[in-house]
Amino acid sequence: MMRAWVLLSAVLWYLTGVGWQRSALQNKKGFIYGTPGHPVKIYVKLHQNSPILVCMDSKRAKKETVDPTYVWIGPNENKLTETQEEKTVKKTYEFIMFAYREPDYSYQMAVRFTTKSCVGRYNDLLFRVLKKILDNLISDLTCHVIEPSYKCHLVKIPKHGLIHELFIAFQVNPFAPGWKAACNQSVDCEDNTNRNILQARDRIEEFFRSQAYIFYHDLNKTLPAMHFIDHSFQVVRMDSCRPGFGKNEAMHSNCASCCVVCSPGTFSPDIDVTCQTCVSIHIYGAKSCP
Repeated sequence: MMRAWVLLSAVLWYLTGVGWQRSALQNKKGFIYGTPGHPVKIYVKLHQNSPILVCMDSKRAKKETVDPTYVWIGPNENKLTETQEEKTVKKTYEFIMFAYREPDYSYQMAVRFTTKSCVGRYNDLLFRVLKKILDNLISDLTCHVIEPSYKCHLVKIPKHGLIHELFIAFQVNPFAPGWKAACNQSVDCEDNTNRNILQARDRIEEFFRSQAYIFYHDLNKTLPAMHFIDHSFQVVRMDSCRPGFGKNEAMHSNCASCCVVCSPGTFSPDIDVTCQTCVSIHIYGAKSCP
């Protein structure tokens, strides 16, 4: 990583020289009880086992029950299991289970550099070199820089007058070529890609922190005209959901950050973050609207 810091430092001097499961009702043992008159929503991560559902409420579970009988009814009113014995008290508990995935993370980043002028080729050269350095810094994580852009502005700084600055923005994405092979046949590949993108974020943050240290703590050097502006690094996480999944904080408040399977009447065709309305859909996890 030090090679990247030194490389950018050298380029700058050169340029200036020439210019889990989730439910609020889950107890310590992992059991989930029903609530009379209210459906209980349970969120189970895709490819993981569901929690244990108990066909009674927590209050009833603390009392003696003689010869209990149960009827489990699944989707479309299909009976899943049933015991054929007499019963004197009948209560109905409703559980609604939703599959979910963790969102795919990416990061929107922004930095600022000083420059001599907004005119000339050296701004574009710095921009291209910086992108190449960042790509090399995170390539082993199958992450890459996408949608890079920059603008040059004349900024008035208190006690320093007018200064030309480059405002550079880019997104760091965990889906560089070869990312699927890096999943190691894992069914929950977003766990791997999210872990990689977090490492990529930390490396890039450390890279710019080191740039500031190089230029602001080496008293034997004069700052080049083009240099990273300390404390200008900004980063914001951006979530996306796989097709057939989306976020809905109002409907899934217990799993607000989850990408929950789209309910009947909705669909998600791409890596959007929400499920769109489509009244002709009658299944869960729809990826298109017929």
